[in-house]
Amino acid sequence: MATPGAPPCATLRRLALAIAALAAMAACDRGATDASPDGLFAPGVDLRAEAVDGVEVGNRLMAAEEYELALDAFTRAALDQGMTPEILSGLGTANLGLGRLGQSERLLRRAVEAAPDWPEAWNNLGVVLMERGEIAEATGVFRKAYGLDNGQSDSIRDNLRLALAKSENTANNNDANNDYKLVRRGGSDFLIRKTP
Repeated sequence: MATPGAPPCATLRRLALAIAALAAMAACDRGATDASPDGLFAPGVDLRAEAVDGVEVGNRLMAAEEYELALDAFTRAALDQGMTPEILSGLGTANLGLGRLGQSERLLRRAVEAAPDWPEAWNNLGVVLMERGEIAEATGVFRKAYGLDNGQSDSIRDNLRLALAKSENTANNNDANNDYKLVRRGGSDFLIRKTP
């Protein structure tokens, strides 16, 4: 079906363009290929599935030392659950990992105020106080955490031991060997080290 007066190669070009356009449109329709058993494409997002708990995501990111992303995850969790002691502790711990000691201390103090019998939050507050150089208060906080924990956590015991050694021997305080351990509910530890 040539257009009257059009040269035959123009008709062939139009036909080639039409075939290319149909092929491009067919490539956009992935409906048939998604169902293929060989899995050419990644599966889509299941919008009906239940979302992973934001606190758990934040804790995993803390373990991976992704403090900024953990802060975002805990913030999103706070939108769903409110400012629970666990979220306050997570936010404070993430801020500590980012070196924001003032924000970290305020959030962890709120966490221990909301849950005064939670040893992990007391321990993490003690770590912040040690980082700020408030050794006497930190030692008392670690003692409280150790007492609440009944000596069950090695991390809390180690932190108390380091704080006591530092308070007894203030003339020979070498910060290079003091790696305080943050703990979270569930027994996992986060190790905070000074960055070079």
